[in-house]
Amino acid sequence: MKFPVKSLVILACVAAPLQAQSADVGVPALRSLWQQLAGYVLASAEDMPEAKYSFKPTPEVRSFGEIIGHVAGSQNMFCAAALGDKAPAEDAVEKTAKSKAELIAAMKASIAYCTKAYAQTDKASAAEITLFGQKRNRMYALGINATHDGEHYGNLITYLRMNGMVPPSSKGM
Repeated sequence: MKFPVKSLVILACVAAPLQAQSADVGVPALRSLWQQLAGYVLASAEDMPEAKYSFKPTPEVRSFGEIIGHVAGSQNMFCAAALGDKAPAEDAVEKTAKSKAELIAAMKASIAYCTKAYAQTDKASAAEITLFGQKRNRMYALGINATHDGEHYGNLITYLRMNGMVPPSSKGM
């Protein structure tokens, strides 16, 4: 899985003005962004009826439920990297959790695990890791995780709208 540097540049451009306005910089800024996005993904999972978890706009893409499993599994992988833990397979949750209850539980567990990763200090987040075969730092893994959650929340918005539902971010969470 490759992530474009463009995503991080956009994140940095958005975060830079916030740095001047707020004490939330570094990991606290990423934590705030991630909490919002992960919350939207979880709320989407909770809102979608279980009968619609198999919904796919086209046969070639993941179903709604598969996206929830993918996000939960990816969060576990990215946050393990950010904590310096052995990373589980990114697709572990997507392959095992199938019901709405299992997927919501997996998403909540991944959020609880990632909460530890986003609680680290900026100094700790500067530690070097290897992610996708490249030398990075832990903060990079946190940034990619938040960006990845945002990318897939965009998918979920479309799936919800196609099923006549209002996404969490449009409800004013």
